[in-house]
Amino acid sequence: MMAEAQLSGLQDELTCSVCLDTLTDPVTIPCGHSFCLKCLMDCWDQSQVYSCPRCRHTFMLMPELNRDTLLNEVIKKLKMKALSPPPSQKYASPGDVECDFCTGKKFRAVKSCLTCMASYCQTHLQPHYDGDKSLEIFCKTDEMCICMMCVVTGHNGHKMAELEREREEKQLMGVESASAFLGVI
Repeated sequence: MMAEAQLSGLQDELTCSVCLDTLTDPVTIPCGHSFCLKCLMDCWDQSQVYSCPRCRHTFMLMPELNRDTLLNEVIKKLKMKALSPPPSQKYASPGDVECDFCTGKKFRAVKSCLTCMASYCQTHLQPHYDGDKSLEIFCKTDEMCICMMCVVTGHNGHKMAELEREREEKQLMGVESASAFLGVI
């Protein structure tokens, strides 16, 4: 019981805010946030912008990624203890809606998002709310603003841009078009 209380107190520190699962091969970037190495690289490959998926701090060059060996060891030890799920969560039974973000045996979903069409258990629900509060990515493929969660769930592989940068480019294009029309350029 003591270990369960300790784990639930560390849930945020052990969860990748991109995939919303326990960190795998954790790396820390200069702003201090940690992510799964694969999740961070996938995020940067899709957006072509080196920014923190959590605080949105933008780096001019790809920052040095530091492997978080201590955090990795803590996660390994906690996984070896095979803790049972918190009492408030139940595994999905036949006929229940499963959480789309649980790996292995899935928990029963408590809510579904009508924006990204994903279902969430209690553990993965709060990080979705946190990620969904901010629409800071522009999906060029679908021509729409999206949150970081939707980058991973519904727009995987699409061409992305930082919303502010895309707005500036569209405004600049609008000024150039108007100037050309008026014969200024």
